[in-house]
Amino acid sequence: MNEKDEKFDEKELQKHEEKTAEEKSADEKSYEEKYRRDPLGTLIWAVILIWAGVVWLANNFGMLDRIRLPFGPNFDWDMPFTSDVWALFFAGAGVILLIEVLIRLAVPNYRRPIMGTFILAVVFFGIGIGNWELIWPLVLIVVGASILLRGVFRK
Repeated sequence: MNEKDEKFDEKELQKHEEKTAEEKSADEKSYEEKYRRDPLGTLIWAVILIWAGVVWLANNFGMLDRIRLPFGPNFDWDMPFTSDVWALFFAGAGVILLIEVLIRLAVPNYRRPIMGTFILAVVFFGIGIGNWELIWPLVLIVVGASILLRGVFRK
């Protein structure tokens, strides 16, 4: 190899390293920008953590033993899933994730793919209420309808 070839190879290697560094920097910026533009996901997971704290705090103070309905006659109503704090947590987390799905559908600035979040919400809610005979058929119906609608309304 002669001296010109070595200098050419060194310049090409240096250019490649600069491009790679620029691409990494661009990837990092797009990652940060993605989460700056989508604060809803961060907010939802923060609310889920707060929900977990509220549920366990209420359980520690014995507040989940009896729950009074805010409407109708004053009577004690035993909720079927409050005996298990984990079940109550998962049911609430499922509802919170369903709220995220509805927000993403309603607000154009927060539109993102929602099928994964929806399925996670249904699974969490199913764990919470413990009625898989109802939940799994609903999951299948919604996933099938989603595939059908995506096929019909494809651009």
